[in-house]
Amino acid sequence: MSTETLNSYLYDSKLKAYALMRRTTYVLTTLSIALLIYAHGVVESPVELQVLYYAIDAILAVFVVIYLLRILYNFERVRFLRRTWFEGLLMGVILVNQVGTYLLDLPVVYILFERVGIPLSVELYRIAISLYMLVLLLIELFETRIYHKTLQLKPTITFILSFVLLIITGSCLFMLPKMTNAPEGMRFVDALFMATSASCITGLAVVDPGTYFTFAGQVVLLMLVQLGGLGILTFATFFASLMRQGLGIKQHVAMHSLMEGETLFSTKGLLRKLIILTLTIEAIGAIVIFNSWSSEAQFTNLGTKIFYSVFHAISAFCNAGFSLYPEGLYSAPVQKSYVLHMIVAILILFGGIGFPTILDVLSPKAMRRRMEASWQNWKLLSRITIFTSAALLLFGTVFFFLLEYFNTLSHMSFVEALITSFFQSVTTRSSGFSTVDISALSEPTLLIFMILMFIGASPGSTGGGIKTTTFLVVLLSVLTTIRGRDNLEVGRRTIPHSVSYKAFSVFTFAVLIDMSFIFLLSITDAQYDILRLAFEQVSAFATTGLSTGITAGLSDPGKLLISISMFTGRVGTLTLALALSTKVKSTSYKYPPTHLPVG
Repeated sequence: MSTETLNSYLYDSKLKAYALMRRTTYVLTTLSIALLIYAHGVVESPVELQVLYYAIDAILAVFVVIYLLRILYNFERVRFLRRTWFEGLLMGVILVNQVGTYLLDLPVVYILFERVGIPLSVELYRIAISLYMLVLLLIELFETRIYHKTLQLKPTITFILSFVLLIITGSCLFMLPKMTNAPEGMRFVDALFMATSASCITGLAVVDPGTYFTFAGQVVLLMLVQLGGLGILTFATFFASLMRQGLGIKQHVAMHSLMEGETLFSTKGLLRKLIILTLTIEAIGAIVIFNSWSSEAQFTNLGTKIFYSVFHAISAFCNAGFSLYPEGLYSAPVQKSYVLHMIVAILILFGGIGFPTILDVLSPKAMRRRMEASWQNWKLLSRITIFTSAALLLFGTVFFFLLEYFNTLSHMSFVEALITSFFQSVTTRSSGFSTVDISALSEPTLLIFMILMFIGASPGSTGGGIKTTTFLVVLLSVLTTIRGRDNLEVGRRTIPHSVSYKAFSVFTFAVLIDMSFIFLLSITDAQYDILRLAFEQVSAFATTGLSTGITAGLSDPGKLLISISMFTGRVGTLTLALALSTKVKSTSYKYPPTHLPVG
């Protein structure tokens, strides 16, 4: 058969072949995910597990064949390989491992990972590949009518629904028998609570993640934290841009609305940088944490030490606050690991400062630009974020040190007390890690913590709260009114009245929600005093994760209330209100002004 005849045959059968390959990918991806969930969540028999793994490996082999056929049917093969380099790399890994395992009796993945003590290395490999194919499946949906119908919804509704889907999926996974060490399994209310806390990067827990969950359950918890920290839409859109032809204008408009970029072009550029920056910081953080464990922190093998390092790095950067130690960083093995505490604090700061600020201040391109033009300053958002965060950190550190010096800090030296005060000031803003016994804190300290939690992190970050910019705009608006000025000015710029209205709306919504939920918790869980309930509620709504130790003892209605509070705090009060509101047909008119007595 000549080349011309082959190309003619390929051209004639291309549409049918692509349709068949796409349908096959849909079915096999769904099947492989289902088999993996069944294998790691339900099946106990080694024989049955082996059969399932053979089936999964067969599906992965079909994925390789489909990729090779896509190369064959593409007439610009070099361009296709460049565009799908990441997919090609994974298919190459699959091919090498399959040939080595079943033809040469040389399991490549097992040899590479099992020797360093990483548990379930082969299973992790299968999970990673199948999850990748699931991402491809989602991308295919992005390019079909299903996704275009989704984009016809408000971006805020799509954003909210993505978190609902993530929480429901996480709840179902946690309820599988092999996800926990409890013989009776996990109750739905507890599973929903943990899934919500992880997806909303809060850190409140009704069980001890380090002992209650199996390794598989801990991996699911970590995946929920990572996906929840940056958002499902961010990940999905990024992978769509990375592995396919790119994004359409509708996708960019949706992401621009959710990420509040300055322009559509800035949103496009920010998306790729955001993912790469996140993975880079988490990887560096995991390496540094790996080398900072004290001798008291004992690990069964090298793989466990690596997993602990990765888990705490991701949990810290995403401001989740989950730890595999029973009492977090207050647990005995790491209680006096002050170097580790400072590393975690730095990761929390990076996660809470906001991606736009990190890119503006620390990106090589921005630093070179300022070196060439020394007169250029940081952007206004960066200046507000950094200076406000620094002021709040100083406020929290000083007050914690003064209020707790003769209480929880009494057994520490001056330097240790200072480091602990700084750490608690950092983590209280949105993270949830603790190096002291929160239940032993004095009442004034708990009130200070509630204020810091309510303010939270900065916009465009993984943290919660009303955000530092909202707090500053509300504060400056009050000062502007007291001084009798008409315009709100910051850094030689005038802040529009619409921004002030938005800030006061967020502030008012947050106060009303906190007050309402505290009232309801006082009914459902009257066994606890009002201060502890208020602390729990503010911590949940601000997605901080600090607790005085009452989380596990809450009633089922109380846990559901806290779950709703965490969800509302993560998606944002204003986002939720905009999603539920109706669009005004016209705002071109204005009623006559009137005056009302205020204050």
